[in-house]
Formats: sequence, structure tokens, C-alpha cells
Amino acid sequence: MKTINPADLQPSEFYRYMIGTIGPRPIAFASTIDAKGQVNLSPFSFFNVFGYNPPTLVFAPSINRHGHKKHTLLNLEEVGEVVINIVNYAMVEQVSLASAEFERGINEFDKAGFTAIPSDQVRPPRVAESPAAFECIVRQIIPTNERPAHETPGAGYLVICEVVMAHIHDTIFNEAGAIDPHRLDLIGRMGGDWYARAHGDALFEVARPKIGIGIDQIPHSIRNSTILSGNDLGKLGSFIALPTADEVSAFGASDQLKELIDEARYGCQYLPDLLHLRAKQLLADNKVKDAWLTLLQAP
Repeated sequence: MKTINPADLQPSEFYRYMIGTIGPRPIAFASTIDAKGQVNLSPFSFFNVFGYNPPTLVFAPSINRHGHKKHTLLNLEEVGEVVINIVNYAMVEQVSLASAEFERGINEFDKAGFTAIPSDQVRPPRVAESPAAFECIVRQIIPTNERPAHETPGAGYLVICEVVMAHIHDTIFNEAGAIDPHRLDLIGRMGGDWYARAHGDALFEVARPKIGIGIDQIPHSIRNSTILSGNDLGKLGSFIALPTADEVSAFGASDQLKELIDEARYGCQYLPDLLHLRAKQLLADNKVKDAWLTLLQAP
């Protein structure tokens, strides 16, 4: 285990540890406008949703390596409005291009080839190609370092935004009217040049937990298994109650485990290990009760 004190490193060195381990981070593709009406479009991966009443988004432009405020932040100080455009895989290379350090006043919509659409309630335009866009009023800008910008490269400014209008493409809704993550095809920022794609096998579901027995109530022989993982134990611990003795007995008397018992008896296999392996597969198939019934057959 490598233990690191941020005070022992330059901020830029510790930054690489942070962005390498905290991710994937969603991307706010922020369109802003200055007092002269010049538009800027830039991506930020220090971004997330922070509340829904009122609907609140937060992102954080940082002081660049030259000690200058980013154009997005300068624009927000002049015009406190922003559109947060969501980024999916079909846009990633263009979004990357827009992140280049163009001179202030250069329109990244043009440079990156995006289509600007007038917003309904704020002055900055939104990105037509984005699967979702949130028009926002800036409620607060909070510096994380009170020293002058030229002294604090990497210092962030928390921009707290209230959503006043949303635009969501019809194509990302499923037949039930819910947003389908497969159709959305989001990307997330990792460290260095790396990104992640929320698509295909990268997407999976975890059921919302009920008040189950908890891992602390799992018998030690199961909890300390060398075969079951922490995720497996989490599923077992979320089960409402252990099967009854009658259920365990009836399951053992059925033919479902005959093959395993014969393998242990005639193949010189260790029965608890075979039971744990079978239970692991059952848990992968979300058959939690059957996994419990299997595990409780161990002598």
C-alpha cells in the first residue's frame, strides 16, 4: 500500500494520483457567453449533479497551468448563465478538440464542428449533437483557494448552477419512457488520455438493497470463504432472512445437489468448496435464495 501525503508533493503531482483513481468522471460540456456575445464551449470532468430540489449541477473550472482563469470562468463572471451539454461516445473526439487552448473569443462550436441551437431561457446556445442539455442559471461561484489566480495553478472554482430548462433527445428513451443507458452511450473521463464508455458489458444492474440480514450475520464458514467475493457476500447479506431449517432440509433431499455430492464422494473433492462454487454461479445469476440453500448444505 502506497501512502501519500499531498503536502509532500507538488499539486500537479498529486493531481495525477487523484484523476487516475477517481473516475470515470462525467463530462460537463459547458457553453457560455461573454458580455460581448462571444461564445465559448469547453469540457470539464470535475462535474456532477448535487441536488434535485432545486435541480442543481456543479462543475469546477480550474486555474490553468499558466495561472490564468479559464475562458469559461471569465465568461461566467460576466454572464452568469451556462448550458451543460452531456457527452456521449459519438461526440468524444470533437469534444476533445474543443478542449484545446484556443484564444479567448474563438468559437469552439466552429472549431470542433458542433451545431449551436438557441437556448430557451439563457443566452449561451446549446449543442445540437448532445443527447441532453441543461440550461442553467449560475447561483454561486466559490473559489477553493483565496490566493490570486497567478499563484494557484490547479485551484478550482465551484460553479453551482440551477437547471431552468432541459432538452433530452427522443432517441435515448426506451419503450417505457425511461432513459436507456444503452441508447445514451455515455463516456467518462479517466486519468491521462484515458476515457471509459458506459456501453455493452460495461453496464450492469445492482438492485436497490432492502434491509437484509447483513454480512455480519452470515455464518463464519461462508463469510470467510476463499471462493466467494465481497460482491457475493453483499448479495447474501441483502437477503431478508435465512432459509428455514425445513427449506434447507427439503433442498438437500432434492436431486439438485446430487451431482455435487457424488463428485465429493467419488471424486475426492471437498464438498464445501463445491457448494461455494455452485453458490457463486447462482449468485451471478441472481438466484440468491438458491445460493443460500446450497451454502447451508455444508456439514
